[in-house]
Amino acid sequence: QVQLVESGGGLVQPGGSLRLSCTATGSIFSIDSMDWYRQAPGKERELVAAITSGGSTNYGDSVKGRFTISRDNAKNTVYLELNSLKPEDTAVYCCHADSALYYSVRTSRRLRATNIWGQGTQVTVSS
Repeated sequence: QVQLVESGGGLVQPGGSLRLSCTATGSIFSIDSMDWYRQAPGKERELVAAITSGGSTNYGDSVKGRFTISRDNAKNTVYLELNSLKPEDTAVYCCHADSALYYSVRTSRRLRATNIWGQGTQVTVSS
């Protein structure tokens, strides 16, 4: 079984910075694309940033030039650097992985988990 655990959210003033982390736990062999999404109250979930296993990145228009996604494949971790934060960046930020190949102790087999979501971490930008 693969789980995603986020950390790093909190309260920050406008113009400030935060660094979010998302670590995949389990006996993991590889993880495909990893993404960060966010959802603000009353709004639809939106893609913030995505990164492939090879390091290619993609950003939502509202965060281009301010946020940076990166990953450490050896640590099964993806990061999101949030800079020049604005009040409209306030949301729950969730980590997502398209798929992950892992070893299942229960079945003694390699299995692939798909569409994996973390619990989310709150980011609040306010003075």
